[in-house]
Parts: sequence; structure tokens; C-alpha cells
Amino acid sequence: MTQQFSFQATENTGMLYLVPTPIGNLEDITFRAVRILQEAEYILAEDSRQTKKLTQHYQIDTPLESYHEHNKRQKQEKILQWLTEGRQVAMVSDAGTPLVSDPGDELVQECIAHGIPVVPLPGASALLPALTASGLGGGGFYFHGFLPRKKKDIRTVLHQLPSGVPIVLYESPYRLLGTIHFLYEEWGDVPAVVARELTKKYEEFVRGTLLEAAAAFEDRDIKGECVLIVEKPVSDESEEEDHGPMEEEVRKYVEAGASSKEAIKKTAQRRNVKKQEVYAAYHGLNKS
Repeated sequence: MTQQFSFQATENTGMLYLVPTPIGNLEDITFRAVRILQEAEYILAEDSRQTKKLTQHYQIDTPLESYHEHNKRQKQEKILQWLTEGRQVAMVSDAGTPLVSDPGDELVQECIAHGIPVVPLPGASALLPALTASGLGGGGFYFHGFLPRKKKDIRTVLHQLPSGVPIVLYESPYRLLGTIHFLYEEWGDVPAVVARELTKKYEEFVRGTLLEAAAAFEDRDIKGECVLIVEKPVSDESEEEDHGPMEEEVRKYVEAGASSKEAIKKTAQRRNVKKQEVYAAYHGLNKS
């Protein structure tokens, strides 16, 4: 639950600026973003060491204040006090646009609740460059960001994602291969694109299918943050119907040519339940 503070906006209330920063190439910042960072009285930085590289490059001497996932509750009261006193505060993430898979949502909500203006600036983000150059863009898409860490939670998220449109995920280089393999197990060899090191010297796009993406990164020391774009398969019409009891649905898949193991797995995925539950229903283990 969001913690509420007792500050009230006044005529002298300051502004919270959400300032995108480059995702790699330091030239990818707007003139307005540089000006705001220069004019602000404080810059809230997810990692002040990372942000300092940017401020030194553009000769910005505005004081940096750390604000991240682990200290946000302790810092929030002080930040709100600054704003109600009329101070101008800029918030940045390590790279890209604040609040896009980065902390800051609670502070924005508090500012809105207390009538403090929140001013978003347009700018760099890994999402759109990856999508536009992927070969899968040009229409609707769904952005999710980082997947959970536990397979059970990932499977729940995948079940909720829409079919038939590109799905944009963020992933660390250490988890990329594992995520690709897991998606293949769940969805099969669907179209996929990996964009890595965007805007940097070793920018790379791997386009094809999940298996082709896995092969491209196998036995490699993967570096840099990655964007994974994948198309969830569209269920056929028969899968969207109400199949009644689980055991009947399994039998329909078996009659269509699937093995009992494949049929149980497919039924469990469609219904978002454990395979053991479907197995027990199919083999009548729940009956007295």
C-alpha cells in the first residue's frame, strides 16, 4: 500500500521532472533534458555513480541525490518537502525513461495526490528502438518489461499476455538464454528478436525464431542489457471454447493425435493449472 504524507501544495510548489537519459550513446539526450538537469536544484538518481558520468560529460553541477528501490521510502518524505517548498527536482534512472521498468511510481503518485506538478520529458528508451528495427513492429504491441524470476510466476504472466502482437520484454544478459528456452517450452519455436547493446558500439540484432536466437547466443559471453521481442502463438478457435472437464479436454487432444503427455501439458497451459492436477483428473486419481 502506498504510504501517504501530510504535505499540501501551495502557490510556491515546485515541480518533479521525469528526465530520460541515454541508454548507451551519450549524444541521445535532448537539449531540453540537459537544460532541466542544469536548472534543477536536485537530481534524483537511481545510481549516482552512473548518472555522474552523464552530468560530467555535459558539465552539469546539480547535486545528485540517490533514490532507488531500496531507499525510496526513507527519501520520499524529504523529496516531497523540497517540492512543497518550491524546489525543482529532476528524476532520472540509470538509462532510458524513468518508470519504464524503473522505480519512481510511488513518488509520482504522491506528487499527484498532493497537487505537485509532474512534468514528463520525451526521450531515450530501449523499447521503441528495439521494436522499430526488429521487423515485427508497425502495428500494435504489448510491453511487459522484466519477467518474474520464478518459473511458476513466469508461467502465470505468460498465460495473461495477449496473443497475435509482438510482446516486448527486458532481460539481463545472465538470464537471456534461460528465458528463451523457457519461452520455447511454453510457446514453441515462435518468431523472436533479440536486441542487445542498443545505441552502443557493439549493437546487435538477432532476428528469427526462439531456437535460432538460442543458437546465436549459445557458448557466448553475453554482455549488455537485452530487449527480447516475441510473438505469443494465437490459440485456435477450438482451444478458446469451453472444453468442460479437464479429462475430456485431454482426450480431445489425444484423439487429435497428441500423446497423453503432450495433451496433459497443453491442457494445463490453457487452463493455467499444474500438470499434476490434469494428470490426476485424466487418470481418475481424484475419484473415491
